[in-house]
Amino acid sequence: MVIKKDYDKLIFPLIKQTFLKDKHLIIKQMKELEEAKKVLLTESKALENASKQIDKNFVKALDILGENNKKVILCGIGKSGHVAKKLSATFCSVGTTASFLHASEAVHGDLGIHQKDDPVIFFSNSSSTPELLNLIPILKKRGAKIVGILGNKNGPLVNKVDVFLNASVEKEADPLGIVPTASFMVATSIGHALAICLMKRKSFSENDYAKTHPAGQLGRNLLFSVKDVMHTIKEIPQVACNTSVRELVFEMTKKPMGAACVVKNQKLLGFVTDGDLRRGLTEHKDFLELETEKIMTTQPQTIYPSISLGKALDIMEGKEKKISVLPVLDPSNNNLIGMLRLHDIYSPQSST
Repeated sequence: MVIKKDYDKLIFPLIKQTFLKDKHLIIKQMKELEEAKKVLLTESKALENASKQIDKNFVKALDILGENNKKVILCGIGKSGHVAKKLSATFCSVGTTASFLHASEAVHGDLGIHQKDDPVIFFSNSSSTPELLNLIPILKKRGAKIVGILGNKNGPLVNKVDVFLNASVEKEADPLGIVPTASFMVATSIGHALAICLMKRKSFSENDYAKTHPAGQLGRNLLFSVKDVMHTIKEIPQVACNTSVRELVFEMTKKPMGAACVVKNQKLLGFVTDGDLRRGLTEHKDFLELETEKIMTTQPQTIYPSISLGKALDIMEGKEKKISVLPVLDPSNNNLIGMLRLHDIYSPQSST
């Protein structure tokens, strides 16, 4: 039999050990959270300082990059190469034709992507990347003007590019102060600023953006309208006012759209959703024997076929209530011509 004294000797050390283990774990987690915050604050401070370094050279860079709608070549190596590659995609998506050129591969054939007078952006944190220095005379012979987004104000590239944009940072965000973190963010953000300012110069609109993103939801919302994705009159469940709820359920089961239209001579008289049926079953005796007009919504929200999917989405996901399905009416005579589901807006299979 274990007496209380022996029990205490066994249990208390275990409790103490567990407590100390949890305490050390909590302290470790708190330190990691503080380190994470420190990284974000360091990068945020670097971006704030970078915004103060923007000067008239930025406008000169815009003039070079936007001249005659030439293709922009973004060039770098290592982490700076990753920045250049990412930004080339951003430039393309907002109306500036651009392409990434790897600084090492350029002299082994990839330089063919650069055409006469194409402007170039160099990315280098050290401002002394040998591969970029070696490209300058070649590019100059091709009529290229070069914008340098450079991290060292005293590096040799600063005096060799046509326009220098200062991407220097006080310190990196890592404990060693050598990993491209803050400098990566600053160079990327300056590139973003160039892309967005060029976008504004060209009056690049939402419709223009949609044309470069036709497979994305934003592109679908802008490029397609309700008529492109809606279900036609033959595909949707329709019943008369005096149809019993039992027959209504059969019709909605045959054509599962989440709702049914109550019609007469092609005019929409009412609307019944799956939710109406579920509520009715709990609220009415002999619910299935009721006539449909007793449970239908007589003035449902409707939509027209010419409305863009983006506007349709705003209607269906409005702040007041969520709508999963809408009747579609012909604007010329208000005849029922189809039905639109929320799912149809998001599903690429629905578009033509």
